[in-house]
Amino acid sequence: MNIHHLELFYFVARYGGISQAVRNIPYGIQQPTVSTQMARLEESLGVRLFHRRPFYLLPAGKRLYEFVQPFFSNLDEVAAELRGSSAPQLRIAASTVVLRDYLPEMLRKIRPRFPDFRLNLSETIQPTAEKLLQAREVDMAITLVESKPAAGMHVKLLIELPLILLVGRKHRIKKADELWTKPKIDHTLISFPHTGIVFLHFQKGLRKHGVEWMCGIEVNSLELLESYVAQGYGIGLSVAVPGARLPSGVRALPLPGFPNVKVGAIWAGKLSPMAGDLLAEVEAQSRQL
Repeated sequence: MNIHHLELFYFVARYGGISQAVRNIPYGIQQPTVSTQMARLEESLGVRLFHRRPFYLLPAGKRLYEFVQPFFSNLDEVAAELRGSSAPQLRIAASTVVLRDYLPEMLRKIRPRFPDFRLNLSETIQPTAEKLLQAREVDMAITLVESKPAAGMHVKLLIELPLILLVGRKHRIKKADELWTKPKIDHTLISFPHTGIVFLHFQKGLRKHGVEWMCGIEVNSLELLESYVAQGYGIGLSVAVPGARLPSGVRALPLPGFPNVKVGAIWAGKLSPMAGDLLAEVEAQSRQL
């Protein structure tokens, strides 16, 4: 097998398609070139590795990705070691709120024990965080979790958060109960992805009220959600984060009777000493909240 073909396949599998891979490959290469190289790789192996549209790995592709992923994903770390860098690395995936409002203080507390650490932060939401963990691209994710972790994952539950609706300051709705008087709601719902935990828990609560309300605007960050609510595009579905401040022009409506969502730390394998110390700080912070 051509090693360069394997490298290109790694990026295609990692980013979910040829066009996405081209945007992330750390050197210049055109999409037709990658397509041609993938065809040659499949021809040399005598099997199809992935379905093009929609993209998904076929059994042979999954097996090949499992084989090449540890090598290509760890190249940067090995290069740092060969250059003489001994500083520990910590790769964290979490929401913007966690990375911005909580993580800096926790890092300050462990920094005396690891003064020269290298830090990689990935701003993401729950479905993407789990994919990063499965691909071994982050060491730990602090995100919404289900009660049962995925195979090979460890979970430490930290805190439960209630669901809330976000509306503009001048919105005529004063309580969430006012929305349940009709079987179908006319207001546009702004939400995180429909496959995520927040949306699925919200749907469970709606069913108790006999109400149907599907997502009209799907976003992948809290900042986008709050911004579109503030600008009057609809009602946002979010969670009540302790100590978090709502932007000007936005207010929260509690959702009594709706299921809470759980926040936890997730990791695969054995934590490094630095990641273990951070987990201890995360647990301490969650107890205070």
